[in-house]
Amino acid sequence: MTNDRVMSFAQQFATGRAPVWGADVAEMAERSPLRGDEDATVAFLAELAADGPALELAVGAGRIAVPLAATGVRVDGIDNSEAMVAKLKEKSGGERVPVTIGDMADVAVDASYRLIYVVFNSIGNLLTQENQLRCFENAAAHLDADGHFVVELGPPHSVPWLRSEQYVHAVGVDVGYVHLDTARHDPVNQTLEECHVLITRDRVRLYPLAFRYIHPSEMDLMARIAGLRLKERWGGWSREPFTVKSENCVSVYGR
Repeated sequence: MTNDRVMSFAQQFATGRAPVWGADVAEMAERSPLRGDEDATVAFLAELAADGPALELAVGAGRIAVPLAATGVRVDGIDNSEAMVAKLKEKSGGERVPVTIGDMADVAVDASYRLIYVVFNSIGNLLTQENQLRCFENAAAHLDADGHFVVELGPPHSVPWLRSEQYVHAVGVDVGYVHLDTARHDPVNQTLEECHVLITRDRVRLYPLAFRYIHPSEMDLMARIAGLRLKERWGGWSREPFTVKSENCVSVYGR
């Protein structure tokens, strides 16, 4: 990936908006292994959606939206990357998920929903507290009176290597292939400057990104400002208790 195809960290933080992923990142995302909790995620969301409809923010390649739609829930999506949405449309059942191209903080749809959700830490792609709060406000504005806004975002305490303010982590190692995850931490602004490094026999590819994490209590305050309140919080999609040892955080908000 050449430098002219990558938005610099300074540019990303200056806009505060989610970066637009290109075909390279979409391809990498499709090759990434599933986490193993997808069935539990879909079951959790389908229960809240009931008769629907549902809206996924940062729907991407449809890892969750496509199987959720297969349960009978009407699922719409928002994503700013045409390359990611193209991957969604290639999937069997992808035609069931209409997608609006736009920034998830804007919730650029003219409808209301029983369920709005953002998963896989995607809200962290909004790089300022202001834009994250705007996402909460816009989601609240599109919720039915008895609707739910669900946010999945790993808690900061689940990432112990942040204590050293930087890290290099081997995500995958195989013959002729190495996938490294590297990052630098800014605790003042709650941001990570991250770069996925893919090393193969013939080349090295860099996939930089930036991320702003949110403490659970800060997220609850965003919800209150948006007119919502915390209804449930779990340490995973199977409704595990949320504790200091939890590596995930699933928060359910409503009016």
